[in-house]
Amino acid sequence: MTHRPFRAEHIGSLLRTPELRAARTQLAAGGLDAAGLRAAEDVAVRAVVKLQEDAGLQVVTDGEMRRNTYSDSFTVGGIHGVEIRMTEEQGWSKSQTHGHRTARRIPAVTGKISWKGPQNAADFAFLKSVTTRTPKITLPGPAYIHYRAGRLNISRDAYPSLDEFFTDLVEAYGKEINSLYDVGCRYVQIDETSLVKLGDDRARQLLTERGDDWADLLKLYVDVVNRVIATAPADMRVGLHICRSQDPSWQANVSYAPIAEAVFQGTRAPFFFLEYDNERAGGFEPLAAVPKDRSVVLGLVASKVPEVESADYLKRRIDEASKFIDLDRLALSPQCGFATSWDVGGAMTQEIEAAKLKRVVDVSREVWGDR
Repeated sequence: MTHRPFRAEHIGSLLRTPELRAARTQLAAGGLDAAGLRAAEDVAVRAVVKLQEDAGLQVVTDGEMRRNTYSDSFTVGGIHGVEIRMTEEQGWSKSQTHGHRTARRIPAVTGKISWKGPQNAADFAFLKSVTTRTPKITLPGPAYIHYRAGRLNISRDAYPSLDEFFTDLVEAYGKEINSLYDVGCRYVQIDETSLVKLGDDRARQLLTERGDDWADLLKLYVDVVNRVIATAPADMRVGLHICRSQDPSWQANVSYAPIAEAVFQGTRAPFFFLEYDNERAGGFEPLAAVPKDRSVVLGLVASKVPEVESADYLKRRIDEASKFIDLDRLALSPQCGFATSWDVGGAMTQEIEAAKLKRVVDVSREVWGDR
């Protein structure tokens, strides 16, 4: 099996179907039980699989139809020892000097980390059963808990040493990944939202205030990602999505340059999904640091902007990137998923996301002649 990505990729989440959103509202109101919701999710997964196949994609996801948010699939729901704490009613507390200080949802570690058992295997098995294309599943990155919680929210009784915490966390990830392998999964995408933020001056100052050095965390997080990837069987693709966050109040406003060498050369990921849909990402120069045996999926299609990018624009951007990395080591995708949480909608519609996915496929065929 080749370990490069498909030329036309999709990152993960899709807009929840109107029927599924209605079912979730019913569930919250007590008018639907868990079995009813599961049935509605099954219908929604079939619908979004068809949407992706009709667009021409050779790799499909379940659109995260069964998740409330991207982290529900494992970091929050898949391990013992973690609970969500709400720090304040409004979400982020303001700072006059550097933005926002405290996350509203903190994944606090209250006890020893251990795997709860298969969290995604049944969902993946259903996805695999309803498509003839390559099914892919996403998992939240392992740096999420420590980055958001900090040492203050990781129990010292359970973990006098953070080394023990990360050892247990990696073990839990390994068991989850191998449970997916056992039901036929051969393609996993790790969504790591913490790495790129370590290059942002605002994030660095916040980390310093809580007692963390960003450079030390960069080395630590790369090591932990590598240890998670190492748990995957040899014939499983594992790609690393370096995500800037969908929350406009806390996206990383910095290029990949500060982390490029450490991440591109330091991780074991054979390919990277990088977000390049707007000026926040900076130029393509950091791609020169990607080793010759690695590939990059360019996230050039905006997943939160309803206008469909022109083919000429996308081809021009791919050409610009190819000045720093061989064209043959590139692929194309949306910048991120279309709906990190179940209730995202707004100006984006299923018709628009379908058009954007088809544009990704059509341009990839024009540029590379394959899918």
